[in-house]
Amino acid sequence: MSDAPADAREILGWAEFGDAARELAREVVRSNWMPDLVIAVARGGLVPAGAVAYALDVKAMGTLNVEFYTGVAQTLPEPVVLPPLMDTSDLPGRRVLVVDDVADSGRTLALVMDMIRAHGLPADVDGDGVAGQTLPVDARSAVIYSKPRSVIEPDYVWRRTDRWITFPWSAQEPVTAEAEFAARP
Repeated sequence: MSDAPADAREILGWAEFGDAARELAREVVRSNWMPDLVIAVARGGLVPAGAVAYALDVKAMGTLNVEFYTGVAQTLPEPVVLPPLMDTSDLPGRRVLVVDDVADSGRTLALVMDMIRAHGLPADVDGDGVAGQTLPVDARSAVIYSKPRSVIEPDYVWRRTDRWITFPWSAQEPVTAEAEFAARP
């Protein structure tokens, strides 16, 4: 699916992906911080977020849809949040792990982290009946890969690379009606 030469790519297979997801979960556990909720950055973060959530035994999950890359090294001017929007009403005071496949430029992950952290809630933390402080969202990020040019440093990273990455879920061309009809004898 990538136009990058094979030797310029990092290729992740399904078995190694399983190891990567479990290692990310181990990093979270070793940090003595456990999420209440895992949020996937769709589409690339859907499979990793599910695998990490299973490994951590976290059942509460959310998804935030963001479009930025339109092809190999081709992006929109800025990341764009797509509908449907996630219900964020339960985020304040929670520990949230945001999972994506890669922090390439890091702009998508930075946008999502800013959005999640912005959902604090006025809270009466001293018990005087007045919401004088904001109860923050304790958000951290995990990615399978991080690249040196990323504008954000993820909290948990399985591997660092500067190469284009072929993930097992996006290694083949999409299945389309046109391709299926063209393949028929």
